[in-house]
Amino acid sequence: MTNDLWLNLPVKDVARSRDFFTKLGFSFTNGAGNASMAHLVVGKQGVICNLCEENLFKSFSGNELPAPKHSEVMLSLGAASRAEVDEWAAKAQEAGANVFGKPSEVQGWMYGCGFADLDGHNWNILYMDMSKMPK
Repeated sequence: MTNDLWLNLPVKDVARSRDFFTKLGFSFTNGAGNASMAHLVVGKQGVICNLCEENLFKSFSGNELPAPKHSEVMLSLGAASRAEVDEWAAKAQEAGANVFGKPSEVQGWMYGCGFADLDGHNWNILYMDMSKMPK
């Protein structure tokens, strides 16, 4: 049975990415972080997202990196309120992200924003008001 989940994202500069995500309020494990990899802690469950230097990532995956204009995944994080979505968007922009989806309402019961981190990975912050969700 699978017990753990961790994600691996290629980054150009691990130190720069660590600084960016720290500005957004993320933490890192005390484990094996170095110039080639940093272990970003995500969410209440403590999912680890390894920020891997690009050449290290390629050695793990056995593949070339996708061109910068392509997305393989969008990482989505839940927010506790609309105000928290607004805070994420402001922090992301301030830290140097491209906020490609300004905070807005979606389908009358969700409120979210989207940004691309320093390496072009897409992140989605979403508040869901379950009381307004269509039945």
